Amino acid sequence: MPSAPNVTELLLAWQAGDHAALDKLLPAIQPELRRIARRHMAGERRGHVLQPTALVNEAYLRLAASGDIQWQGRAHFFAVAAQVMRHVLVDYARERARAKRGGDAFRISLSDAENLARPRQTDVVALDDALNALEKFDRRKSKVIELRFFGGLSLQETADVLRVSVGTVRRDWSLARAWLYRELGDTGRRDTSLDTDSDV
Repeated sequence: MPSAPNVTELLLAWQAGDHAALDKLLPAIQPELRRIARRHMAGERRGHVLQPTALVNEAYLRLAASGDIQWQGRAHFFAVAAQVMRHVLVDYARERARAKRGGDAFRISLSDAENLARPRQTDVVALDDALNALEKFDRRKSKVIELRFFGGLSLQETADVLRVSVGTVRRDWSLARAWLYRELGDTGRRDTSLDTDSDV
C-alpha cells in the first residue's frame, strides 16, 4: 500500500478534476479495497453471486461516479468506500430477499471488526436497519460502527476521520456494540466475540 500522502495527493488531484489521477489511484487503492471486500464477504455462504472482486468493481464504479465528495485523505476515502460496499451488499440482500420472499439474506459477522472467530452471524439487512436506527439519535456512534466494522479502520484512523479523540472512539465503539446487541436480539447477545476491545 502506498504511503498515505501519495493516496491523499491522488485523491485531491482527482477531486480537482485531474482524470489521470483516478487512473493512478486505482492500483494504489485496489489492495485495500479488496481487503475491505473480503471482510464483507467473509461470512457469506459458498457460491454467493457477489465475490470480493465484483464488490470492489461495483464500489469503484459508484465512487468514480460520485463527483461531489470532498476527500479529506486516505482514511476518509476508505471509510466512504466501506459505506458504499455496505450499500451494495444491503441492496443485493434486499433484492434477493424480495425475490425469494424472505429467503436466505446475505449474512456477515459483527465480530469481523475485531478480526476474531465468528461464532454467530448477523443478517446484513438487520444490521443496516439497526445502524440506521442508531444514526437517528447518535450519528457519531453509528459512524464508528460503520468505520470500524465495515471499513476495518483502526481506532486512530476512525478518530482521524471523525475528528475526535481515540478515547472517544473507544467509548463510542463499546456503547454502540452494546446497543447493537440489544437491537439484534438473541443473535447479538450470543455473539460474545464482540466483548473484547481492540486497540487497532
